[in-house]
Amino acid sequence: MPNPRSYLQAVSSLRQPSAKVTAKTANLTLLPETSGTGAWQTLLSNTIKTAYQKDLFIGASFEVGLYTQTLVSSKNMVRDTSTADAKVQVRVLIDGTRVVEPGNVVYGRRKQTLSATLEGAIAGCLSLVTNLDGTVSIVVNPTCVLPETIELILDSMDAAAFNFVAVNVPQGVHTISVQARIDTTGSAQTGSWKALGAVGKGSMTVESVRLIKDPNVILDVP
Repeated sequence: MPNPRSYLQAVSSLRQPSAKVTAKTANLTLLPETSGTGAWQTLLSNTIKTAYQKDLFIGASFEVGLYTQTLVSSKNMVRDTSTADAKVQVRVLIDGTRVVEPGNVVYGRRKQTLSATLEGAIAGCLSLVTNLDGTVSIVVNPTCVLPETIELILDSMDAAAFNFVAVNVPQGVHTISVQARIDTTGSAQTGSWKALGAVGKGSMTVESVRLIKDPNVILDVP
């Protein structure tokens, strides 16, 4: 005896009408601020039924947030450098396995590098020394010098969109999923760094079309 749930799903797929366009939107934060190298997360998903072998034109738009912080700490004229890198990538899958061209797309990236060469805070590290000839010199105790710090923080949110194309999609009901992942890296010497990425509101559209295959495009170059 067939599984009742599987039977109902099959009947539902058969009853779903073929469509030329489908869309889905989200008005909330889809991926909160995240650091490190994250796994792919499905943000939006929808189904479309193709009556014949068709091509799919898929648009995905998202708010992308990036946060980078770099702090440098330097004294005794020793150069210090800190770097923070944040990136948000997006891809589209058909039926959970097929990656739609052009593959992984960077929706937002920032690489922030801050360097400084400072003398340090020497106010409390000075002393007067009388030389043999009777002159007086000012001497700095280098072990007493405190590092000076410079910090740079950038926090942005922008909207980005890209079009993905799937060719020769067979007849049937297909699930289109839009995924994103966050990748952050950084380095610091005596300072510090921090990097975060986030995905806010978003939307996706899927259109069933018949694309021209291998067209001859002539460009007039002045």
